[in-house]
Amino acid sequence: MKKIETKSLVLLQHHLKALRMPTMLAECEKLANQCATDNVDHLGFLLRLCELELIDRERRAADRRLKAAQFPNHKTLESFDFKSQPSLNKLLITELLRGEYLDKKENILLVGNSGTGKTHIATALGIAACGQGKRVKFYRVTELIRLLLEAREERDLLRLKKQLSKLDLLILDELGYVPASKVGAELFFDVISTAYERLSVVITTNLPFENWTEVLGSERLTGATLDRLIHRCHILEASGESFRLQDAKRRRTKRSSKTKTT
Repeated sequence: MKKIETKSLVLLQHHLKALRMPTMLAECEKLANQCATDNVDHLGFLLRLCELELIDRERRAADRRLKAAQFPNHKTLESFDFKSQPSLNKLLITELLRGEYLDKKENILLVGNSGTGKTHIATALGIAACGQGKRVKFYRVTELIRLLLEAREERDLLRLKKQLSKLDLLILDELGYVPASKVGAELFFDVISTAYERLSVVITTNLPFENWTEVLGSERLTGATLDRLIHRCHILEASGESFRLQDAKRRRTKRSSKTKTT
């Protein structure tokens, strides 16, 4: 390489580092040699270099969104066994994965017994939303209520509510396992009320709607919460048997078969 070319490369690498373009910095020399071999002009070289930077930026941004969402596990629709849960509407879930409900600020309620895959589906929807550039946050309902109560106690509630209001999708898992206190239920309602027609909410629950008073206490508060959630909402019901129970039955059957053969 000529002296002038070496100087140009060093300066280019310095500028790219200052501009925080790590992919262009890493790839510029190799791509320049490749473009020279392929007889690609300088505009073509610049275009390819920019494309590499954009692709990598999108990947890193998607990784940051996934990390910020704090999913308990990485679950996708491909790994879900619809044959074991035929009550779930696979066609609707596949359509929801496209994310149009997010643009319409629609909600999703996943209702069914424990172990029927509701959290799996909710997580898959959240991961898909992250891939579409949406800001997502996953909470267990008890965890969110605890955070709201702590923020209220520490006079930091406004900051937490502001963070929640900036989301595109709020996923609330396992409503129905632990009753909320009166203040906790009111704070939970405030979150739902603030989210109404501003962002989408996905809730998983093992309780029929008529039993939500077991968690929220007041019938009036429960009615107001459901009114906001169900307006412009997709309801998915999982009425099948628990995956964990099915797995336990299969293991028991295998043990029984082995015992008979021996």
